[in-house]
Amino acid sequence: MLIKTSYGKFIYAVLFLAALALPFLAGGYQLGIASFVLIYLLLSLGLNVVIGFCGLLALGFAAFYGVGAYVTALLFPKLALPLLIASAIAGAALFGFFSGAPVLRLRGDYLAIVTLGFGEITRLFLKNMDWLTNGPKGISGIYPEVFLGLNLTDKKSAYLCCLAAVALCVFLLYRLKDSKIGRAWTAIREDEIAAASCGIDIKKLKILAFLIGAAMAGLGGFFFAVNQSFVDPNSFGFDESVLIVCMVVIGGIGSIPGVILGTFILVLLPELLRNFLGGFESYRMLFYGVLLVCMMLFRPQGILPDEGRKAELRPATEGIRDEEDSNVFEERSN
Repeated sequence: MLIKTSYGKFIYAVLFLAALALPFLAGGYQLGIASFVLIYLLLSLGLNVVIGFCGLLALGFAAFYGVGAYVTALLFPKLALPLLIASAIAGAALFGFFSGAPVLRLRGDYLAIVTLGFGEITRLFLKNMDWLTNGPKGISGIYPEVFLGLNLTDKKSAYLCCLAAVALCVFLLYRLKDSKIGRAWTAIREDEIAAASCGIDIKKLKILAFLIGAAMAGLGGFFFAVNQSFVDPNSFGFDESVLIVCMVVIGGIGSIPGVILGTFILVLLPELLRNFLGGFESYRMLFYGVLLVCMMLFRPQGILPDEGRKAELRPATEGIRDEEDSNVFEERSN
């Protein structure tokens, strides 16, 4: 993996230092875009745990994002900042548990359809429960109080806090991927029946993947609510779920560096095109669709694929050919 090499660690260090220097070099508009990149990084990394590590195709991931944002919006006048962050994470994780537990027996397309249904149910719930969520009007005026010198209404402080959260999540995901749990997730992704026959608790680990992914989405929802000071149901619809899936697929399913790159491409590139090409916003979803089709045709493993996933997508004849070539080489050398 990239981070295990000295070259990879150097790249991460350079990127982190550049991100730290950004608040002192960029204006408010650039910082706002950078904050959104970091928020989407939390979402795509969380979905990568579910899809990339464990192999569960979830298409309603924006629901966890929305739960974290609305928990923040509903509780911010009553709780201090640390408890508010913990509540957003816990609320999304709890929702991930209750939505993940009923679908553990499903796989593939069936799982995708059910999770998509959960996402739409959540959006409609947020839209129609006026007594709780203020319905389509949304909730505004989300300004958390200053705590220990942190004022998240300031763009620089909010950006730096979000950057710290992303850095911590990336570090923990690398540790988790190389752990016993990460290897068990890989076994489930490769062959669920074989993993169960080896004594792996399939249900427990699938729920754990949903919990961790939903918790990271809840953290992203917290930063979204604070950054926007406003939440409404339309921000957490199917389009958002598709966008997050695109980030994971284009970058490389299961690959942490790939997901980071995919997020940068799908958040920064459309923003640059919108500035240079008027009216590009109307064709944003078309752009995502064309990019996905091209990736599936020419590089289905993603731009920076995970080594394990890359091997899965490798043609069977290629492996046979490599083995034959190695045998020929051994015969000639003997």
